[in-house]
Amino acid sequence: MRDYIHTVQYYETDKMQITHHSNYIRWMEEARVDFLAQMGWPFDKLEELGIVSPVLSVNCDYKLTTTFPEQISINVKVKEFKGVKLFLQYEMKNKDGKVVCTGITGHAFLNVQGRPIRMKQDYPELYDLLTTGTK
Repeated sequence: MRDYIHTVQYYETDKMQITHHSNYIRWMEEARVDFLAQMGWPFDKLEELGIVSPVLSVNCDYKLTTTFPEQISINVKVKEFKGVKLFLQYEMKNKDGKVVCTGITGHAFLNVQGRPIRMKQDYPELYDLLTTGTK
């Protein structure tokens, strides 16, 4: 999988010209959407199948500041997946290869009624891809 590249936008910075901390969580969302699309499971496909994937938890550990217009490379990996909850880990690096932020997000896979989906039985291809990503 290729890393997701985000260019820091001017509006994402604060009065000190440093990226506001809340944006890193948005970048994780962008990278997660890209990660799933690269796997062949873009969000529009998930939604067409009636799958929703709410965020259950977010952890973000800031290491270095970023500024406009830096390009940030975001690597996404499956940290853990056992069929019900998916945990993704993120590593964000600047152009010099220095880690600027790490994070973990937790997600569930639910149907549109809000009930958990039996991923292994109902969507074995996606289940296999996510399970393989944990090894």
